[in-house]
Amino acid sequence: MKEILEYLFNHHTLSKSEAKAIMIEIAQNKFNVIEVTAFISVFLMRNITLKELEGFREALLQMAATVNLDADDAIDIVGTGGDGKNTINISTLASFVIAGAGQKVTKHGNYGASTTTGSSNVMEELGYIFKNDSDMLNKDLERANICFLHAPYFHPALQSVGALRRSLGLRTFFNLLGPLVNPAKPQFSMIGVYNLEIARIYQYLLQKDKRDFILVHSLDGYDEISLTHDTKIITKNGEEIYSTEDLGFDSISQESIKAGETTQESARIFRDILEGRGTKQQNSVILANAAVALNHTKKFGSYDDCLLLAQESLESGKALKSLELLLQ
Repeated sequence: MKEILEYLFNHHTLSKSEAKAIMIEIAQNKFNVIEVTAFISVFLMRNITLKELEGFREALLQMAATVNLDADDAIDIVGTGGDGKNTINISTLASFVIAGAGQKVTKHGNYGASTTTGSSNVMEELGYIFKNDSDMLNKDLERANICFLHAPYFHPALQSVGALRRSLGLRTFFNLLGPLVNPAKPQFSMIGVYNLEIARIYQYLLQKDKRDFILVHSLDGYDEISLTHDTKIITKNGEEIYSTEDLGFDSISQESIKAGETTQESARIFRDILEGRGTKQQNSVILANAAVALNHTKKFGSYDDCLLLAQESLESGKALKSLELLLQ
């Protein structure tokens, strides 16, 4: 590791094969905590390159536990996290709205590294028991139209660095890998990114995949459609900027979509929203993300059709039923 660090500290970058090899060695615990911390710190001082991201991703997918799910047309809605905004669990809530609307979801998530409100934190607080057995996950999909894949259960490297990431409490390049390594490999993915430079790297990388993707970035720095500002949406076919009005909503304040101070409070807000006690602003941001995701699959009609479908899922209790079935 000493040679690698000296090489990187001299402003060099890694090739794809070098990045892959190092990630495999990190997963095999070949380096001590200080060495791994120093390695991670390099990428706190500069942005990751496309080749480095490709290599890290390839290593994680190669080492990932195998999962076989009966969901050829599933979607994942996931953000990089690390945007520093401390919002309610927008992508996870939208996932249940989508599941209630009839779209299968293979949700990939993890504990928050720089926040207490990661999707895994909240799902665990709600009573969900993580699993990596394909049969059990398929039963969840059949019963609730959604399954939840806790990243460390499938990726040994993420398990190896989990405690370190939490102790650092900072956004690291592992934030960027999470949305790219869903072991279920869903056909569709809606990925929120916290800045446009990262969006460009994602776009170059994901263009090579057969699976379809959509990238979303709120222009005031959220890794999701926040309705606090205009949103840039990037697909294989190009990119567009949408105002909140374009999406059918009024602008909302940042304060209105803040998470709780604790995991317990965030889980309570999560349930309140699905049980019909969410504020207008909270509901709006969940519905906007859900509608864009449904529209992305091209199975449910126009965006307006998808928005009506999302509203019906939330307001009728179908989204809540999806959660309750998953927790059984």
